[in-house]
Amino acid sequence: MNIQDFRKTLTGISGVPITAYDKDGEVDAATTRKVYDRVAEAGIHNIVAAGNTGEFYALTSAEIATVTEAAVAGVDGRAPVTAAVGRSLREAIAMAKAAKGMGASAVMSHQPVDPFAAPQAQIDYFRGLAEASPLPMVAYVRADGFTVDDMLRLASHENIAGIKFATTDILLLSRSIAASDPSHALFVCGLAESWAPSFTAAGARGFTSGLVNVAPYFSLAVHAALEAGNFAEARRIVEIIEPFERMRTKYRNGANVTVVKEAFALTTGLSVGEVRIPGLPHLDPADRTALAEMLKSWSEQPAGA
Repeated sequence: MNIQDFRKTLTGISGVPITAYDKDGEVDAATTRKVYDRVAEAGIHNIVAAGNTGEFYALTSAEIATVTEAAVAGVDGRAPVTAAVGRSLREAIAMAKAAKGMGASAVMSHQPVDPFAAPQAQIDYFRGLAEASPLPMVAYVRADGFTVDDMLRLASHENIAGIKFATTDILLLSRSIAASDPSHALFVCGLAESWAPSFTAAGARGFTSGLVNVAPYFSLAVHAALEAGNFAEARRIVEIIEPFERMRTKYRNGANVTVVKEAFALTTGLSVGEVRIPGLPHLDPADRTALAEMLKSWSEQPAGA
C-alpha cells in the first residue's frame, strides 16, 4: 500500500486486537488469528498487530513476529495490517523489515521507553526508523515535553504517514496541526473513543481503539458521527462506553488490557489467557461482575438506539 492510500486509511479506526495465550502462558497463534478475524469482519479500517492492547511490551521479539503472522492470516486482506515495532532503534528497523516479508502494509513505532530519552532525540529515533523502514510508518507519541517544532519535524518525513498522538496536550496537538502542511503526516487520536470528539475538534482525524475487540459497533458509530460532524451523537455514544474505558484506567492504567481481555472472553466464550505482568493479570470478582453487567446492558442498547 502506498503512503497516500494508507494515510486515507488512518482517517478511520485503527483497531488494536488482544493477544491470546494458551494454558501454559504461551502465545496461542490459532486463537489470536480468530481475534483478528473478528475485528476485520467487523469492518475496522486499519488493524494494528501487537500494539499496546496486544501487550507489545510483554512479548519477546519472536512472539511479536508470531502475532504479526497471525494478524496477517486472520485479517486475510480485508484491511491493512500495521505491525507494531519498537525497542532499540536497531531492533525496530529489523522488525520493520521483517514485517514487510510477513505481508504487513505498514508499521507503527512505539515511543522509546529509555528513561534518559531526550525529546529531540526521540524525534531522531522516529525519523531514523522511518528512513530505514520499507513500509509507511505511524509514529506513536505518548510522552510530554515535545514542541510544535518537534511535531513538525516528525510530520514532515516523507515515510511517516501518521502521528498517533496519545497525550492529553490538546494545545500542542491543535498548534501542530495548524502549523503543519496538510500533505504531510496525519494526526490521529491515540486515546481512543473517549477523546476522539475533542481531538477531532482540534483537527485530528481517525482514532485508535481497543474497544473493537468487544463492541466494534460502538466504535464504528462514534466514527460515523464524527465524520458527519455530529458531535452530539458521538458524545452520546461515548457516554455509553465511558464506564468501560474508566474501568480500564484503574491501577494507573494497569487494568487497561485486562478489562478488554475479560470482556472478550465473556462475550465470545473464547479463552485468551490472563494479561502478562506487570499488567494486572485478572480482575477482582467485584470488577468482573460489574463488567458482566455492563456488557449485558450494551446488548440491550444498540449503538444507534
